[in-house]
Amino acid sequence: MKNNIILIGMPGVGKSTVGVILAKILGYKFIDTDIVIQEKEKRLLKDIIESEGIDGFIEVENRINSCLEAENSVIATGGSVVYGKEAMKHLSEIGKIVYLKLDYRKLKYRLGNIKNRGVVIRKGQRLSDLYNERTALYEKYADVVIDENGCNIEKTVNKVLDSIK
Repeated sequence: MKNNIILIGMPGVGKSTVGVILAKILGYKFIDTDIVIQEKEKRLLKDIIESEGIDGFIEVENRINSCLEAENSVIATGGSVVYGKEAMKHLSEIGKIVYLKLDYRKLKYRLGNIKNRGVVIRKGQRLSDLYNERTALYEKYADVVIDENGCNIEKTVNKVLDSIK
């Protein structure tokens, strides 16, 4: 049943904020997969990354997202969800995947200090490297791409609503 909206994109593009508003407008449930992971693992994302490493975290994220059950929901995913093939296959089967896209410069400004955001970034990797690496994956999996440049939250929400009608 493809009656969910799955939001993908870099950290800081507004997946959770846009997701909550979309859910209210549509009368859907809102699911933040980062919170689902924390609940199922009974620990914070940063603690999972600290103890399991980035690859271990990606495995946990993939496992949990590939079993996610939802109907009539807006699902905000973690930025690294696209590294999990099984998760992305499952998510594409249960909903329409919407990529919230933002230019690198605007994203860097919005993110500020990525250390505090729990961004899955490898040692020595720059944000620009991560952006370029993930952009290709987001575009690969997206059913719809929403260009957020020059948009406030309301405009982004309206673009998403228009794209799913």
